[in-house]
Amino acid sequence: MAVLKGNKGIRRAREIYQDRCRIGKELKTDGKTIVGYVCFYAPVEVMSALDMIPFKISGSMKERAAEADRFLPRTFCPFIRSVLALSLSGKYDFLDGVVMVHTCDAMERTSRVWESVADFPYVHYMDVPTKPDKTHQEALREEINDFRKTLESFAGKDLQPQKLRKAIGRHNQQRNLVRKLYGLTRSAPPLIYGKEIMEVIGAVSSLPVKEGNELLRQVIAEVQERKDGPEKGFARVLVWGSVLEDPVLIEIIENAGANVVIDDTCTGTRGYFADINLDKDPLDALAYHCLVDLKCPRTFREAHGSTGRKHYLADLEARFGYLKEFAQMWKVDGAILQSVKYCDCHGFEVPQVKDYFNTLEIPSLYLEHDYTEQGLKALKTRVEAFLEMFGR
Repeated sequence: MAVLKGNKGIRRAREIYQDRCRIGKELKTDGKTIVGYVCFYAPVEVMSALDMIPFKISGSMKERAAEADRFLPRTFCPFIRSVLALSLSGKYDFLDGVVMVHTCDAMERTSRVWESVADFPYVHYMDVPTKPDKTHQEALREEINDFRKTLESFAGKDLQPQKLRKAIGRHNQQRNLVRKLYGLTRSAPPLIYGKEIMEVIGAVSSLPVKEGNELLRQVIAEVQERKDGPEKGFARVLVWGSVLEDPVLIEIIENAGANVVIDDTCTGTRGYFADINLDKDPLDALAYHCLVDLKCPRTFREAHGSTGRKHYLADLEARFGYLKEFAQMWKVDGAILQSVKYCDCHGFEVPQVKDYFNTLEIPSLYLEHDYTEQGLKALKTRVEAFLEMFGR
């Protein structure tokens, strides 16, 4: 598939990002088998190893999720409602299958609905434990192994261990390239806009891993040579929270004169900032990666050796210590925390995240939104008022 010919990296990434489903249809026309997934907890390496294309399923912040009203209440995660609505409307008809994982209760319920009404040749649901200890890793390994078996049956061939290791290696290359991409924002001024990073990652998650890696290399090379990058802002901002698939919030921050230099979101760093250990048994390594490496609020972490009375600050460090590394390496001045409504995973986490940023003496602002462009635009004044404390 010649998805990368003819345009420079950033422009091509934007084109793919703005019409991801067209890319999926082109891949389908080329005879590829495409398996969709909603959350990065789905083992994309297994799909790649069986010569399938993992395709990140997105919602839409531009369209009302009316199709989901038949199955889900209004007081429900708007992102997941949107994903279901788009699927029911035929947006993802090019998919050969979907992999759904229990990353939250809303996703679990929607998975059951989707399984009942979706017309895909292959549908698989995978449970994911909520604690990182060895027992839960072993349980997740069995879930991943079951997924492997069902996908082998669908593909009509066995998954060879060497192919799985090779696929893990390629996805590790992609993680390394994404880290290099974020590394371009460590300078002052950063070399790339936060909005552009969002577009690049959105594009990469729609492509076969090999083509995605090539796109990342093109973008990195282009950014290192460009003369029209961001100006130095009066504040360096970290964005934390749930899924962001539209650049509205990032644009509000950057248009106000600040630089978005790093994020910790479902659609940003979380799936890319730790490699999978190639020295381990592949299934063991995948399970460890999901429960230990991926820093999502849906997995409960506490300080080692916590017994009896809890030590609150130690638990904060156990859960959010990586945010201190982000803040130090990217010289963060302030943090903007955001979450879609009815997201228990992130909503319940907010007081602790704010407390942790307070220990770092980093001011933070929390925003809740309804997963619409208009909902985010309505928060513009609050964002600008928060940024004013840093001066210009």
